[in-house]
Amino acid sequence: MSAQSSLAQTVENDAAEVQSNEKDKKPRVHQAGDEVFVLGRINVSAGNGEGGNSGQTISQSVVTPQEIYTSNRNTLDDALSTVPGISVSTTGGRRNERLLYVRGFDRFQVPLSIDGIRVYLPADNRLDMGRFLTPDLAEIQVQKGYVSVLNGPGAMGGAINMVTRKPTREFEAEFQTGIDVGNTGDLAAATAFASVGTRQENFYLQASAAIRDSDGFFLSRSFTPTPYENGGRRDLSDVDDWRLNFKAGYTPNDTDEYVISYTHQEGSRNAPYHVTNPDTRHWKWPHWDVSSLSFYSHTEIGEASYLRTKAYYNTFYNLLSSYDDNTFSSQNAGYAFDSDYSDRSYGFSVEGGTELIERNTLKAALHYRRDIHRPQQFARPTHPTSAFLEPRLERSEDTWSAAVENTFHATDKLDLVAGVSYDWNKLLKAQRYSNGIVEYPLGSSNATNWQLAAIYRPTDLLELNASVSSRTRFPNLFERYSSRFGTAEPNPDLKSERATHYQLGATTTLSETVRAGGAIFYSDLSDVIQSIQIGTTSTGGQLTQNQNIGNGHYYGIELSGEWDVLPELTIGGNYTWLKRKLDDPVRPDLRPTDTPEHTAHIYAHWTPYENFTVSPDIELTSWRWSDSTYGGYVKTSGFALANLNMQYDFSDSMSVNFGVRNIFDKNYELTEGFPEPGRSFYLKTRLTF
Repeated sequence: MSAQSSLAQTVENDAAEVQSNEKDKKPRVHQAGDEVFVLGRINVSAGNGEGGNSGQTISQSVVTPQEIYTSNRNTLDDALSTVPGISVSTTGGRRNERLLYVRGFDRFQVPLSIDGIRVYLPADNRLDMGRFLTPDLAEIQVQKGYVSVLNGPGAMGGAINMVTRKPTREFEAEFQTGIDVGNTGDLAAATAFASVGTRQENFYLQASAAIRDSDGFFLSRSFTPTPYENGGRRDLSDVDDWRLNFKAGYTPNDTDEYVISYTHQEGSRNAPYHVTNPDTRHWKWPHWDVSSLSFYSHTEIGEASYLRTKAYYNTFYNLLSSYDDNTFSSQNAGYAFDSDYSDRSYGFSVEGGTELIERNTLKAALHYRRDIHRPQQFARPTHPTSAFLEPRLERSEDTWSAAVENTFHATDKLDLVAGVSYDWNKLLKAQRYSNGIVEYPLGSSNATNWQLAAIYRPTDLLELNASVSSRTRFPNLFERYSSRFGTAEPNPDLKSERATHYQLGATTTLSETVRAGGAIFYSDLSDVIQSIQIGTTSTGGQLTQNQNIGNGHYYGIELSGEWDVLPELTIGGNYTWLKRKLDDPVRPDLRPTDTPEHTAHIYAHWTPYENFTVSPDIELTSWRWSDSTYGGYVKTSGFALANLNMQYDFSDSMSVNFGVRNIFDKNYELTEGFPEPGRSFYLKTRLTF
């Protein structure tokens, strides 16, 4: 079995990687290859029809399925936690959702996609990154800073794309099962994954399913019980998630491909309280369901041109229930409610590329998307006389993007890339309820994006890149229209935020056994959306409005390296230094939260005996600012987590893994008042046919 490399390793040329592995006969990570659904990838640099003409792409990291499996990272936030430039956190509060920051940019500024189609919640886009399962994925693409304009609007700070699998053989199947056990010896979670597929001469079929059922994680034994959390299994930390994917592809020849894909996932969860100051509101999410029906095509036109299309129809159903107390048995109080979203989106994208003249590749893309948000509020649903169901409302908008990107292959070693796009957004309907349906005034936004890059390969073992990219993102409906229970004034014409990214990067193979890479980056933010006071409410409180008044800058360094010390031993690691500064004229003491200044990941893969691999690793994180439940800011302490995985391969088609996460049972927090899991054990099996 090949050993696992760093989750953060820089992308290398897959074909060259495989050849090198065969030549050296060294245990290396299995790289995602033919099983990757290529039409579901996002563009990462200009070049050939697959989105790149060199092994290295600008500011990209890729997580492979073997890395996910070996380290037992079954949710998206966990799978990306050791990628350089990424910070994992939680919102805390009554929502307590899992967050990802890419070089300091949050979930509003970094689009999340499945097979290149964006997962977007029209109301507020408050995605919970812990809802997305990973065992059924062929790879996870993470683009930092520079994101090709060909991918459409919104990628102000980067992009994350989960790519599913497709079959590679006449018949194939894979089954995985696993359990997680807490430090008390009790079951914490169970996971399972199954996939079956066939690839024939002119078509392929694929079906997969993943499920994770958790009764809640266990806190460290060093956690001090409080009146609101007694330790052991974390109260209200139970979650259930599952996802299905079906795919049918038609391949009439060696170059063209036409695919219909359907993905459906459902989830439910509770939300743990702050351990010393619980919120007086008691929330549950009985439903968090997403589906996508999509069509993909790739058609070669002649010997120098291609055309790609995507069309999709997405749905999102969400139910948030607020209860009277922590028994979750009645909804009679004035703050009790059922709030459901029945949202849908549909759209398309068309991309074409050609080499009209020698050494030059020209691409163009057009994107369209309509988002429809349909909320409905049921106040005090179990009250015998005061229950009230509001009519279902609608808020909808159209978003367009037109882009052109050109790559000039100046020499065999130097590519020059230039791209520009124009995005525009128009609000079609915006309703609220106030003793009847009331129509908000409508607005629109537009923005121009641009980027420049140079990719230089002086030798086959060294690649250098330099880039500058200016990208925007449109405000969501919540930022434009939410009245925040009468304390905010809507701003339909709120403009887009902007970030301009500068980067110098390099990857190199120093010898047959040593690989390294790194990047220096700087991001300048302008027109950041901030809430400011514009008056007083009818009750004398502050009346606020979202306006484009903030500015800031993020900058830092990413480094990674790997060394084959011996044929049976590989060590490696990565390090990120990140500084963030945001200026708010209303809040001069504003501090960026949730992102530590220093993070590192150190790992090793040792194969002392044939078919047996030991993989220890350490996660290191410095302190970070966190919003305090008691007001203001508080520092959460840094931490070091030690993990261990052991894998035994009974054959090429059967393996067993045993591992420990947080070996020393560290008691730590990402957000003040919300402790993370203590020591846990896992046992996994995998069968492939």
